[in-house]
Amino acid sequence: MTRETTSFVYVTYIRSTPQKVFEAITKPDVARRYWGHENVSDWKAGSKWEHIRANDERTVELVGKVVEISPPTRLVMTWANASQADDPSKYSRVTFGIEEYDTMVRLTVTHDELEAGSGMAKGISQGWPAVLSSLKSFLETGSGIDLFAKPKSA
Repeated sequence: MTRETTSFVYVTYIRSTPQKVFEAITKPDVARRYWGHENVSDWKAGSKWEHIRANDERTVELVGKVVEISPPTRLVMTWANASQADDPSKYSRVTFGIEEYDTMVRLTVTHDELEAGSGMAKGISQGWPAVLSSLKSFLETGSGIDLFAKPKSA
């Protein structure tokens, strides 16, 4: 029996360069400033990567492997909760497409091979827009947004 899958695509335009966008995703000291996490790897095809919370506990929350890397325009990696790392069926895939677009960058994040209806599918559909908005704000202004903000009561 095959599992039903879904995908999530988010496109944003950032006043920056492909190099700076790529570095913001792959350099731990930059990612922590807008994401609150560090993406840690040697960034070679086949290598593992870890998504580590940038706090004193340094909890590894997500894991995967680098599938394809072509700086500064493309990064493909597998993605799973660290607690489910031993279950191949729990992995999804994230592709970062970075292209020059006039005086800015068009960043397309495609998160696919997600199990339809899963907690991961729900979580990333809320998480990616916030993280990528923070990335955009960070690269354009030097400050990310509060990823843990909540809606104001009516």
